[in-house]
Amino acid sequence: MKPFLAFTLFVAAFGLAAISSLRAAKPNIVWIVIEDASPHIGCYGETLIKTPNIDRMAREGIRCQNAFVTSPVCSSSRSAMISGMYQTTLGVHNHRSQTSSGKGGGNAAYYDSYKVPKSVKLIPELFRDAGYFVTNRNKTDYNFIPTSKLYHGNDWKKAPADQLIFAQFQLSGGKNRKAKSHTDPDKVVLPPYYPDDPVLREDWAKYLDSWVNTDEAVGQILKALEKAGRLDSSAVFLWTDHGVSHLRGKQFLYEEGIRVPMIIRLPKKQLAGTARDDLIEHIDVAACSLKLAGIKIPEHIQGHDFLSSDYKPRRFVFAARDRCDETVDILRCVRDSRYKYIRNFMSHLPHTQPSQYKDGKKIIQVIRGLYSEGKLNDQQSLPFAHRRPSEELYDLQRDPHEMVNLAIDSKHHERLVAMRKVLQQRMMATRDMGLIPEPILEDVGREAGNKYLAFLKKDRGKQTRRLIDVITAGEANESEKLMGFAKSPDPSTRYWAAVWLGVNKTAESKSTLLELTNDSVPTVRVAAARALCEFGDLSHLNLLVEHIQDPNLLVGMFALRAIEELGNAGKKHRDAIDNAQKSKYEFSRRIAKRLTGKWR
Repeated sequence: MKPFLAFTLFVAAFGLAAISSLRAAKPNIVWIVIEDASPHIGCYGETLIKTPNIDRMAREGIRCQNAFVTSPVCSSSRSAMISGMYQTTLGVHNHRSQTSSGKGGGNAAYYDSYKVPKSVKLIPELFRDAGYFVTNRNKTDYNFIPTSKLYHGNDWKKAPADQLIFAQFQLSGGKNRKAKSHTDPDKVVLPPYYPDDPVLREDWAKYLDSWVNTDEAVGQILKALEKAGRLDSSAVFLWTDHGVSHLRGKQFLYEEGIRVPMIIRLPKKQLAGTARDDLIEHIDVAACSLKLAGIKIPEHIQGHDFLSSDYKPRRFVFAARDRCDETVDILRCVRDSRYKYIRNFMSHLPHTQPSQYKDGKKIIQVIRGLYSEGKLNDQQSLPFAHRRPSEELYDLQRDPHEMVNLAIDSKHHERLVAMRKVLQQRMMATRDMGLIPEPILEDVGREAGNKYLAFLKKDRGKQTRRLIDVITAGEANESEKLMGFAKSPDPSTRYWAAVWLGVNKTAESKSTLLELTNDSVPTVRVAAARALCEFGDLSHLNLLVEHIQDPNLLVGMFALRAIEELGNAGKKHRDAIDNAQKSKYEFSRRIAKRLTGKWR
């Protein structure tokens, strides 16, 4: 019997009355969120380490085999978590967006567009309003500015004994590589898309060791709840904010990046020992938690209550990756119970774009070094290819490591088209704003007062469809279509037309690009100038340099990244680029530092 079928029959026979009783009693709600870790623990089959506390949680609760985050990077994943919404709907999809918290901050003129509208109450606010004592231990890392205070403090123990608690715990997880050694690196078996190198095995061993440390922290949390007499009246949810921080993990949409452990221990161990095989998104935890607490789920919540008696399993899960620090990228994926479709909207750039965060990791340096020495096989070399396929399709049943791209196999064309259609429909239905270049989106948000409101008040589905079309035309090198799109009244459409005209370098498009260098929108001018430089006309570097100082600091970051993409062409402007290390915008400073260091 399949696990989910077993779960369905169990609930039907024994569990519905118990869950109804549980909800009537209104339990405490506890979230344990772990950083940078995939399901490499005992209850998911890991044998090199022991995680007794989490394994016990699984025995006493529900283990979800197919749980996924909607974003493979912390700040956007946590923004989705705390809102119960897709980060792409709320407009918080770019990692470390410039909020007043200072993480990537500096674009002060746009702070208001990051305030969550009053119509969108965040999960902690809903619990506060319902009378819960709401706490958060150690970390927030959200891509927005709340309009009201979210937490009473960081210690749930300060709650009156008769008051229900909603307590969040943030554990460092896979980021803690200084944990006590438990794992023999010689016994580590790396995924086949990584080279079998001692440095990588040592790093993976330290990652597994971090799970042991995390397990101990989880045990302490559960013990404290039990000591306070709250454990049997608490619903405890445990999951990770995304997968392990490795080349194909964190920040990417492969299973290593988005598949996470998820374990739920209900009060009095209800549904103990249940294993679920159905598809679950991490934003579903918000809906489940609210329903358990007897709080009405607001209409803006996009997660589903998968503990509900009338729950219909998801056919698909969706995930998105957008800008991560100074690395601009746009990826989307849809996954069903067997297949995954990934759409690379910036396929003209490599998987391994420059990234201060990732390039600073020893494991990435080793893999890159092995690639330069010709010591990687074809599969392991793919991340370093100058371009990526625009579409990827994987049969996860036969190819769990996602190594054989079926998108190029005509036998799977029908499935490819079907998955592509599902993703595009989903992007439009959820008002995904990721295809709007971020500097332009900043202006949209400021004008409307908030990015979410901008898309809520005006149907932008046609725009999303058009932006997909212009990118698809660029990938197909359809220059006439691109030149037509370049005349669109929509600046985002003109931007993407300029980008792809520069990628394809068709002679007849040069005059169109020259016109776009006088566009009314700075971001479009940057794209056009960068494209013309691809034709060998480096006089347009001057325009890029001018835009480094644009009042919208994200325009400056885009200009610096354009200069970086042109190799050493910008070296003659190194004084201006060196000065950009003083930018108010953290990620502009990173690019300027990288370029200045290369040309020193």
